[in-house]
Amino acid sequence: MVLGLRGFPNVQGGIETHAENLYPLLANQGFDIEVIVRSPYMPVVAPEHPNGIKFTRLWSPRSRGLEAIVHTFLGILYAGWRRPDVLHIHSIGPALLSPFARLLGLRVVMTHHGQDYRREKWGAFARGVLRIGEYAGVRFANGRIAVSQAIADAVEDRFRSSCIVIRNGINTPDIPRTTTTLKSLNLQPGAYVLTVGRLVPEKRHLDLIEAFRRAALPGWKLVLVGGADHPDDYTCRLQQVVKDTPDTLAAGMRTGEALRELYANAGLFVLPSSHEGLPIVLLEAMSFGLPCLASDIPPNREVGLPDDSYFPVGDVAGLAAKLTERSTAIPTSAQREALRQSLQSKFDWRSKAEQTATVLRAAMRVE
Repeated sequence: MVLGLRGFPNVQGGIETHAENLYPLLANQGFDIEVIVRSPYMPVVAPEHPNGIKFTRLWSPRSRGLEAIVHTFLGILYAGWRRPDVLHIHSIGPALLSPFARLLGLRVVMTHHGQDYRREKWGAFARGVLRIGEYAGVRFANGRIAVSQAIADAVEDRFRSSCIVIRNGINTPDIPRTTTTLKSLNLQPGAYVLTVGRLVPEKRHLDLIEAFRRAALPGWKLVLVGGADHPDDYTCRLQQVVKDTPDTLAAGMRTGEALRELYANAGLFVLPSSHEGLPIVLLEAMSFGLPCLASDIPPNREVGLPDDSYFPVGDVAGLAAKLTERSTAIPTSAQREALRQSLQSKFDWRSKAEQTATVLRAAMRVE
């Protein structure tokens, strides 16, 4: 049984993308999988999944502060009734209730996707609760997974406990031949900078917009893909800045073929965020052979871009200079294909699923 995510497919979020790729592969290995999803994000009649994955839709409030914890509480009550062999909890917020799950006699595996208390959107109280959640997940789970070495090192340093590192993965996609989405947004192939992610402060869209304005790339546009689950002052400010900045547009949340088309035809991908676990959107961009720039935080470094592809968080002038430099250094088709193929050995989802299966089976045997 799976808990701690909104749902999938076509639900925005790194954890949701992680689950969408991981659990079909686990189902192919013989696992019976039931995913507990949040009611605001999934239809009343959940879609049938070709791998036999069952979706159970439980109510959750549409509130940034209460959504995860209320849904997790209800999910653990449901799990206590259903008695799964193992409950796989994602993220340190939901992990706060790991002791409750253990009290009900459930075996728990926790996947640590990032130090969420470092996210700029949270106040002091929420950050404190998330720190307790991290402790509870590490202390009470029967198995612990970290999606990056940086997270595992932080857990070891803080709690003197180990996590098994199983990084996020990627599938090498087919390159779409359509340009329907580009035409609808009035974009030219190879002449736009792309960023993908939720509209939240730690993604630092404002840094990127200002750097793009300063770079003044002739003929280029900046495209922000993503939405806000809970619109707030940051979202309103961002929307206004987009309107006031020439050649910049917010394309909203995009999935499926539309998102693949935007990746495949971009000239450059940028991830300027101050906080990540291990960024799936960066891996996705690389899987299309797309040149990338990223902030130099440890999880982004772990992806393995060349050193000159990183810039300090918040360094708008430095990012502007790199935008100018990269806009004139267009990689060849052969270079893009080489990048696509190089990802498979390190970030193949099949190997990630096999590693996760080992952790889950070990937790099932814990007495």
